[in-house]
Amino acid sequence: MAFMAALEADLRALSAEARRRHPAVKDAAEHAILKLRSLSGPSEIAQNEDILRMFLMACSVKSVKLSVIGLSCLQKLISHDAVASSALKEILATLKDHAEMTDEIVQLKTLQTMLILFQSHLHPESEESMSQALGICLYLLESSRSSDSVRNTAAATFRQAVALVFDNVIRAESLPSGKASSARLSSRVTSVADNVTHSFSHTLSLASNSGEPAIRENLSDVGKLGLRLLEDLTALAAGGSATWLRVHSLHRTFSLDILEFVLSTYVAIFRALLSYQQVLRHQICSLLMTSLRTNVELEGEAGEPSFRRLVLRLVSHVIRLYSSSLVTESEVFLNMLVKVTRQDLPLWHQILVLEILRGFCVEACTLRLLFQTFDMNPVNTNVVENIVRALALVVATIQASDSSEETLAAVAGMFSSKAKGIEWSMDNDASNAAVLVASEAHTITLALEGLLGVVFTIATLTDEALDVGELESPKCESNSMECSGQLALLCMAMVNSTWLTILDSLSLILMRSQGEAIILEILKGYQAFTQACGVLRAIEPLNSFLASLCKFTINNPNEGEKKSILQSPGSKKSETSMDQRDSIILTPKNVQALRTLFNVAHRLHNVLGPSWVLVLETLSALDRAIHSPHASTQEVSASVSRLSRDTSGQYSDFHILSSLNSQLFESSALMNIAAVKSLLSALHQLSSQHISGSSQLSGQQIGSISFSVERMASILVNNLHRVEPIWDQIAAHHLELANCSNPQLRSMALDSLDQSICSVVGSEKFQGISSAPHQFQESQMVNESETVSFEYAVLSPLVILYSSNKNVDVQMGALKILLHVLERHGEKLSYSWPSILHMLRMVTNASEKDLISLGFQSIRVIMNEGLATIPVECLDECILVTGAYGTQKTEINISLTAVGLLWTATDFVVKGLISKSVEQANHMNEEAQSGATVKETNIKQVSPKQVVDYNKLFFSVFSVLQKLGSDDRPEVRNSAVRTLFQTLSTHGQKLSKSMWEDCLWLYVFPMLEHVSHLASTSSRDEWQGKELGTRAGKAVHMLIHHSRNTAQKQWDETIVLVLGGIARLLRSFFPFLQQLSKFSSGWVLLLDFIKNSILHGSKEVALAAINCLQTFVGANCPKGNLESSYVKSVLDIYELVLQTSPNFKNDSTDKVKQEVLRGLGDLYVQAQSLFNDEMYLRLMAIMHLMIKATMTPTDYDSELGSIPAVQRGILEIIPMLRPTAILSSMWTPLLLELLCYLNGQEGPLQKNSRQIHDQNSGAPVDGAKRTLVERSRLNGSGTKLDSAVSCGWGILFVEKLVPIIVNLFLEAPPSERFSASPEVIHGLGRCMNTRRDNPRGTLWRISAECFNRVVTGEVRQDNADCKSDVNSYRLSRARFWKEVADVYETFLVGSCGRVLSSDVPSADSNTADETLEMSVLTVFGDDILKLQKDAPIEVLQRLVNCLDRCASRTGSLPVQTVGLLPLHCSRFSLSCLQMMFSLCSCIAKASSCAAASEASKVSIPILMKRCEVILGQFLADENDLGEHPLPSVRVKETICVLQELARLIIDINTANALNIPTYLKEALGKTKSHRRAHLLSLLPTFSELVVSREARVRELVQVLLRLISSELGLQRLT
Repeated sequence: MAFMAALEADLRALSAEARRRHPAVKDAAEHAILKLRSLSGPSEIAQNEDILRMFLMACSVKSVKLSVIGLSCLQKLISHDAVASSALKEILATLKDHAEMTDEIVQLKTLQTMLILFQSHLHPESEESMSQALGICLYLLESSRSSDSVRNTAAATFRQAVALVFDNVIRAESLPSGKASSARLSSRVTSVADNVTHSFSHTLSLASNSGEPAIRENLSDVGKLGLRLLEDLTALAAGGSATWLRVHSLHRTFSLDILEFVLSTYVAIFRALLSYQQVLRHQICSLLMTSLRTNVELEGEAGEPSFRRLVLRLVSHVIRLYSSSLVTESEVFLNMLVKVTRQDLPLWHQILVLEILRGFCVEACTLRLLFQTFDMNPVNTNVVENIVRALALVVATIQASDSSEETLAAVAGMFSSKAKGIEWSMDNDASNAAVLVASEAHTITLALEGLLGVVFTIATLTDEALDVGELESPKCESNSMECSGQLALLCMAMVNSTWLTILDSLSLILMRSQGEAIILEILKGYQAFTQACGVLRAIEPLNSFLASLCKFTINNPNEGEKKSILQSPGSKKSETSMDQRDSIILTPKNVQALRTLFNVAHRLHNVLGPSWVLVLETLSALDRAIHSPHASTQEVSASVSRLSRDTSGQYSDFHILSSLNSQLFESSALMNIAAVKSLLSALHQLSSQHISGSSQLSGQQIGSISFSVERMASILVNNLHRVEPIWDQIAAHHLELANCSNPQLRSMALDSLDQSICSVVGSEKFQGISSAPHQFQESQMVNESETVSFEYAVLSPLVILYSSNKNVDVQMGALKILLHVLERHGEKLSYSWPSILHMLRMVTNASEKDLISLGFQSIRVIMNEGLATIPVECLDECILVTGAYGTQKTEINISLTAVGLLWTATDFVVKGLISKSVEQANHMNEEAQSGATVKETNIKQVSPKQVVDYNKLFFSVFSVLQKLGSDDRPEVRNSAVRTLFQTLSTHGQKLSKSMWEDCLWLYVFPMLEHVSHLASTSSRDEWQGKELGTRAGKAVHMLIHHSRNTAQKQWDETIVLVLGGIARLLRSFFPFLQQLSKFSSGWVLLLDFIKNSILHGSKEVALAAINCLQTFVGANCPKGNLESSYVKSVLDIYELVLQTSPNFKNDSTDKVKQEVLRGLGDLYVQAQSLFNDEMYLRLMAIMHLMIKATMTPTDYDSELGSIPAVQRGILEIIPMLRPTAILSSMWTPLLLELLCYLNGQEGPLQKNSRQIHDQNSGAPVDGAKRTLVERSRLNGSGTKLDSAVSCGWGILFVEKLVPIIVNLFLEAPPSERFSASPEVIHGLGRCMNTRRDNPRGTLWRISAECFNRVVTGEVRQDNADCKSDVNSYRLSRARFWKEVADVYETFLVGSCGRVLSSDVPSADSNTADETLEMSVLTVFGDDILKLQKDAPIEVLQRLVNCLDRCASRTGSLPVQTVGLLPLHCSRFSLSCLQMMFSLCSCIAKASSCAAASEASKVSIPILMKRCEVILGQFLADENDLGEHPLPSVRVKETICVLQELARLIIDINTANALNIPTYLKEALGKTKSHRRAHLLSLLPTFSELVVSREARVRELVQVLLRLISSELGLQRLT
């Protein structure tokens, strides 16, 4: 066990220490060690006295070391209860002896042991032992030989012993163990409000935990012991001696301190035990009264501040804790304290007294007790009132002080330190003056805190009265003025007795001080006291405090300050005048005061009543400051220059205040309705007092009115749930402002009214009223009268403003408000629509453009978004009002937009028609299923209001559009026409037949007639544009395009739109329209209108009419909706137009002709299935009329290198006219007709069309007659193509026509191609021959390429279907081959490989021409000669001769000129020669048909002759030139011939055609050595060439000779 081991260790230490000088102690220690080992614990040690005596023996030696060890061991024994109670006397004697020792350590050990003794089971219980024990402590405390540490320890030990004594008294007397607060005074480093709240809650907790005990007279022994101790302490404090403690004297300060401790800690003893209470009353109070006297000079210790402080503390405890039982004594004490504050005593003395008074004030329960005990008792003095006045007098000394500013600064510093949680202190080296100022500041601070304590106490008690139900909360709906209950009366009495004094003092300090902390604390007091007055319904104190508080909210420079600033020489006049306008600087005091005002207003909003005016005036000034550009906070204005301010920092306070300002009025939703009305009345009063008859108002007046208006709007927004009682009040004020002469006020009123009405209409009050205006339910009609009256009340200000006020800005404002209401909440309106529409119709009669624009914006909102919510009876009126905006002449854009809104209306009507048809179908089904009963029920449910006549609405829209369609403004009528037809096109499928007939005969056809009439009677005079200004004295007008510079041209545009609309109708609804009863007559009228438009209208009208026909045909023909009669009627119009078209040429007629051509093509393409041979021929005849009109001798476009527009149209149409399978017999007439155009001749169809034209035209066409040149037949002798050009066709046109003809020819059926192919070949050949006259042209190139395509196709074509008539077939083929041969003879021989122009062509041109020539040559050889099947022999000979003639060009030239031949000519000649070799070769024709051998048999003799001539010419030229070299062309030609001869291999049939002896042919045939037989025919020539000077020639000749030897089977002998 640790305790036993520690004792043994201590015994060993004693033995070791006493070994030399005290052997007896050593022996006793060793004996005790042995004894200790035999013991098991503290209980056995307590029974055995040897161990204790051993330690007492060690202490008795009085050796410091042994005493220290001995006392330590005694402490351990006592602590572990190892000492018997009988040993107390010996222990006390030992401790007393040691107390007399002078060693400090021993003394401290003695005190320590004494304290342990008091806390153990050995604590003294008898008076003798207790007095002895306490005497030891007091001896050490008062001994002059004791050190400070010993004295302090002795004092603490004595205090602890006293506490243990009185704790024992509590236990012995069975008193409550709860103790009063041990805090001497409230904290000086926390706010007064916090002190009051803390002390009040702490006192309440004590009162709830302990009741008031009954007074007892008898005491227990322990109680008596405590009483003896209390009496001795009182005697010592009075300066006497203690009989029981046997102490002659003791410091009075220490005695008072112990008495204070006892009185403040053990309150229950003095309240429950009579003996103790008597000591308190007679001895302690007498002592305190004597000590409080100030009329005699105190000497010694009694005059010291510490003694006075203790006396005052004791007095405060007596008053705080025992005033209920010591009423007289407490009253005396309080009066003495109040009297001290008025005497000229040292400042420290006043400070001590003020601290006590402050303590009473900040303790709510104490102050309450004092007020109940004294002030509310008529017998007693008004102690609390006197305290408050005394404190106020102390505060008022600041006015008489010479150093008031320094004192105020010190006061502010003290409050600032307290706010930071630290004690205020002065510097150590401060001067006497500074100390004096600080002392004065301390007195003022204490007094001020006391006054604030009273304020917060009243507020706390008022809150308690609210909690217990004695008072009603200011936020309750009821506003009772009665104060019932003891606590409520107490609070009211305290307010009435103190408010004026408190207000004077607080306002004085608040006005003089600038410290933030003190301002905050005072303003908290203002807030607390004002709120308490409001709760108590103390009107006069409430208004006084509010008025005082409002004075500190805004700082406005007075007139003297402004004047002095304006007269300062350092500022400019303009700057000062600007800066002084609304110049407001908010100090921190102002900001905090404003916050306080907001807090008060929030708390007391239901009880302010008329007091609102004070608050609102201040808030109005604040609002001006917030919105003033010259207002700032003091920190910003003092530290930062005007130009370098940080905006966010400068206005942070303003932002907070602005938010608080707004929140105050937002909280009006929590007020009762009477309070809201009071607030509105105050705002109205504030505004009305600034409205005057003059239109000139100051900025301050405007600001106040603006503030009132804005806050009214805020109140309205936050009270929408109960808006009915307050709306009339708000609306009346807005109307009053709107009727003012000041325009700024009118604008302000209108803006606020806008916000207010939108807020009300958008609130839940309007929810469900008009959610489905087309379906009224009975439940919605219950409160209809109330709803109607309220809705009219909300919107009636708008009607009143527009109708009664003549100011345009007010009327515009009313319209803007209406627009906003309709945009945001139009769907909620129900009963005010008639008045709204009437108001909007009135706007159309206004002369101001802006009014009409605003009114129309509302109509646009209604038409776009509100048709579904408008009552049924107002729909027609809404459409008519929209039409009224369309007819107004002030703003054309509005009229145009109104037309668009009518389109929106048709959408709505059509949706209604659809839903109506669906409902009818469902109704019929239900009726069929449920019978007549359901029908009757439905009839009862449907109100007449519900029925919407959508047909009527639809025709209303059309009626308005028809009226607008005749408007004299082109833009409006065009828009109306466009909208009317677009409506029919979009919604036509949803209309019934009856509605269609009404639309056509009531609106569409009358519009056609009316528009035509107006267009025909319109003026043709040119207009001048709008005058823009003047230049050089002359007016400058806006330019107008020539197409729109007359009224008639403007009407033409309208007719174009009408035609376009009709086209859309025919395209979309023609099958449906055919079913109408009067459609046939309407169709006749329509065709007549279209015909007149084409013939007599302008260019755009004619084009629109043609486009109408094209659209009609294109939309209906593919669907099979047209009959042939409609197609013929369209053809009739085209024919009539072409027959009556003017002869002169201009852009307009050309464009019309183009469109007619395109119409013809589209008609045929779309209606092919309806065309027969007769109609097709008629179509071609009609087209010819147009083609003939384009045949002019000269054409400007052709001269510029382009095709005229009409001719381009012709070229576009021709490919579209290809006959269908049904019209296959029309291919030949078509191709022949086109070939006639190509050759410049007049064909059968042209003659037919001319006859038709002559028959239909009543008179010859005016103008010069055109004479057509007689042409020969196609198979006759060729004529120049210039005849086509002279007939009116340009080369460019022919170039475009040739590919078209060829494409059509290739697409034709084989039988039609077979019959027309000779004419096509002939025509292409004529075009190819133009190369000789125009080698740089493109016609011959195009024709050559097309010729290749045609002839290749015809040669390869299998014409088995055409061989039914053999004789006809042969004649046709013979004619075809003749034409082919003619073309090749003319083109190849006459044009290819020749120099046709003296102009030097470009390299690219030469390359292209040469490529084309080679292409023609390749087709000629590979596709014609090799692949032909039925060419006559004579034709083959002609064709081969063509090749030969081309190949002979180089060889036929003399040697002197052959070198001058161009390269391309020589290359072409060689190519022709190579082509002949290819024809003869059996390898080249191995894959071709057997007929190709005919070409080889014809070609081989001609080729051999040509080779012989070329080789002979080479030998002759070589001999003639001698040593001179031959031209390279000649050498190349010779080498080419030799090479080709070496490569050539022929078959037996070709060999038989050679000019060699018969026996050779037979021999070669037998030996099958015919492959090189052609070399034998040239052997003589080869024999001559062996001596040629050209090495290459000799080599090739040797090769040929070897081939001949090989062919003959000859070999070398060796």
